[in-house]
Amino acid sequence: MIIGMAHACFVVSDLEQALAFYRDGLGLTEAFDFVNDAGQRHGIYLHLGGRNFIELFAGNPDRPAENQSYKHICLEVDDLDATVTAMRARGIEVSDPKLGRDQSWQAWVTDPDGNRIELHQYTPESWQAPSLA
Repeated sequence: MIIGMAHACFVVSDLEQALAFYRDGLGLTEAFDFVNDAGQRHGIYLHLGGRNFIELFAGNPDRPAENQSYKHICLEVDDLDATVTAMRARGIEVSDPKLGRDQSWQAWVTDPDGNRIELHQYTPESWQAPSLA
């Protein structure tokens, strides 16, 4: 039985630049590295909280994934206004929070490779509320 999402994985053009964005900008915590036989880090796991992670792997910036249907990932936050303020203080461009059609608060950021990330805060009126534990 599926119990949740374990991680989202991104191939990034510059691993150090992506790490700076996700760790230093978004405030995620490094969990562990993937190191090749030559001793070089080529990937990293970042902890989102709970049982959730983002996985980053160094890729070829001249060969983006073809026909990929990925649109964005959505990260739940406990206080959207405070999260936006903290990210902006770290130099991350974040859209202004707005109430989405689903009655949940949202704001948006984009990583250095152009991957869109929605920051999401549920409300008691959120359409998702009946399914939340």
